[in-house]
Amino acid sequence: MSATTNEHDLFEVLAASAFAFTRRAWVDAAPARVYDLVSDVSAIGRWSPNATDVTFDQGAGPRAGAWFSGRNQKDGREWTTRSQVVRADPGEAFTFVVGGAEDGIVQWNWTFHPQGRGTVVEQSWQLLRLDPVLGTTRADLDALRDYMTNSVETTLISLAQWIAEE
Repeated sequence: MSATTNEHDLFEVLAASAFAFTRRAWVDAAPARVYDLVSDVSAIGRWSPNATDVTFDQGAGPRAGAWFSGRNQKDGREWTTRSQVVRADPGEAFTFVVGGAEDGIVQWNWTFHPQGRGTVVEQSWQLLRLDPVLGTTRADLDALRDYMTNSVETTLISLAQWIAEE
């Protein structure tokens, strides 16, 4: 590394694909039921510690190509995102991309696998491209990934508890 290297130079050599993870939880419901809950994006706020007021666009629903908006909060900040559903296979998978399929920044993927009388739910997060709004250094992006990992773990626990209490 030369003396003229700065943080933005380091940002430019990072690979977005290095910032991804998957977490799993077993829930006491059939895959079709869990899919119905997760693909109803208006319910995400029940489980997510960050997302609130999530709604499909007028006339849209859980199908590939549909758009929705959601409010997010973290560290006292609040912002709105636009996301597009890229996969909607009832009982199997629900995937959306923040920013849309063409130029998205983050992909969220949910898959549902039957196990016993319930379902193993997998929730994955993958950074699709680097963007300074998410951070400009490896440390920033590592911290974001770690924060989102904790958020997903909280979401999955909350989803499992909600289903158990339903």
